[in-house]
Amino acid sequence: MSTILAPPASSNLTTSDTALPLGERLVRAGVLTRDELEAALTEHTAKGARLGETLLELGLIDEGTLLRFLSQQWGFPCALLRDGMVDPAVVKLLPKAKAEALQAIVMFKVRGTLSVAMADPHNLQQIDEIERVTGLQVKPVLTLRSVIERMLPRCYESDFAVDAVTADMDPDAVNLEVDHFNIDIADLQSLANGSPIINLVNYMIVSAVRQKASDIHVEPGQRCTSVRFRVDGLLRETLRPRRDFHPAIISRLKVMAKLDIAEHRIPQDGRIHLTVEGREIDLRVSTLPTNHGEKVVIRVLDRQNVTFNLDELGVPPKLLGDIKGMLHRPHGLVLVTGPTGSGKTTTLYSALELIKSIERNIVTIEDPVEYDLDQIVQVPVGGNKPMSFPGAMRAILRQDPDVIMVGEIRDVETANIAIQAALTGHLVLSTLHTNDSFSAVTRLCDMGVEPFKIGAALLGVIAQRLVRMVCPTCKESYFPAPEMLDAFQYKGDRRRTFVRGEGCRTCYDTGSRGRTGLYEVLCVDRKMRELISDGANIDAIRNQHVHQSGTFLVDEGIRLAEEGRVSLEEVSRVAFVD
Repeated sequence: MSTILAPPASSNLTTSDTALPLGERLVRAGVLTRDELEAALTEHTAKGARLGETLLELGLIDEGTLLRFLSQQWGFPCALLRDGMVDPAVVKLLPKAKAEALQAIVMFKVRGTLSVAMADPHNLQQIDEIERVTGLQVKPVLTLRSVIERMLPRCYESDFAVDAVTADMDPDAVNLEVDHFNIDIADLQSLANGSPIINLVNYMIVSAVRQKASDIHVEPGQRCTSVRFRVDGLLRETLRPRRDFHPAIISRLKVMAKLDIAEHRIPQDGRIHLTVEGREIDLRVSTLPTNHGEKVVIRVLDRQNVTFNLDELGVPPKLLGDIKGMLHRPHGLVLVTGPTGSGKTTTLYSALELIKSIERNIVTIEDPVEYDLDQIVQVPVGGNKPMSFPGAMRAILRQDPDVIMVGEIRDVETANIAIQAALTGHLVLSTLHTNDSFSAVTRLCDMGVEPFKIGAALLGVIAQRLVRMVCPTCKESYFPAPEMLDAFQYKGDRRRTFVRGEGCRTCYDTGSRGRTGLYEVLCVDRKMRELISDGANIDAIRNQHVHQSGTFLVDEGIRLAEEGRVSLEEVSRVAFVD
């Protein structure tokens, strides 16, 4: 499901402006020129059609822009209907003939209230009639008449729950690269192999790849299954298949991942390699038993969606120079910190791509291996593998390595081996889960590593976050609240404007599209090394970082906000403001 847009607040239109005719408001907002409006009014008068419909026919405005201006004028929330926004189990509460007569589509139900897409939400007679027929309260949502006429026939097709959403998909879009299977699980297997289920799963995968989703969540509920995509770090609901389809959907995914479809009581992990619209995609599948059935989370690994080039990750030039300086040292420990999903693995892979060569033996230990890298030996651990991080480290040290990448330092044993390797002539790269670069030192101390060893081995720490960039299509300027500027201790011109996304069809009403990184680099020079070896606290380390003219995560976030690339709210969400 996509979020319904509330009537947008625009900095370009005052309260008195909203009382103006639609055409005049469009001209004042810069959407139309005066000549274009005059031409549209002439056509509008000749045909007797509504001005908005005439503007659409002439191609002077798009549906989303028209809808937002009408919503602003009429004071109703609006939605540009598309696949996934209409609940198949609810739409037929209003019979098709009645929906056609009223030009209305029932979208979904929340706590006894129906959200109904209507071309004329002012019409109280129509609202009363829908409430009489359905026996439920109606919340009208403004939608264009042309969109309703286009969507309404599909919503009442008998197979709308599955096949209607796959109508625009090439039947050869997904090519599964697995062996032929002969599994006899009677009714469940025959249902899983049926065309609607295969179409639905294929559509789900293709949509995730098209939308550049990082994860797919297939979650059972009491009344339906929820399919959500994580795009730019946030989950959004995309599909709601019928509840009785859930076992077959899970079975189909298990067959593709070569998992045991008869086992429902324990978690399972598997992998799918397939070709989607000519692109090779790896899917990492994880199942989890819940009280309503099995939930599946699929990590989408699309090599075309990521870059393993440090120069293209958005690192500021000075910090990029500091990072490259660490990586070109012959030995020592380089750490990358940040929460789950902050892009640490991408940074490490990019670092390995920078320093790899035929003259160097580079070995990685990963749980699990996400992408295959040329000229690099990658060792999987964890899961059902008998080898652990410490065991793999000991084995690798006997393999004459030059560079070792450890997926994550999770315990004191791994930390001690990594630091010992860094002190004995190896360049070691790894990750830690900490809030900032300075906390990496205290985290290692808390694990039980001696401070003098940390000081001797550590070359530097890279802390990072991923922030959502403002959608260029619906970007708008605004003045942030003084309280927010105070929280950031903003020292720039407080009269300047910043930007944020209003929400549009292009960005699925989120106001953001794409992500970039915030980086904080702690360089360990002689003075910093002495502080760490002497067991200095985090404040002393932070003060020395400031003395080195170092910047913080929040400083980089403010810089991006001033450049108009991200919103201050997004910076506040991901970067700690002290």
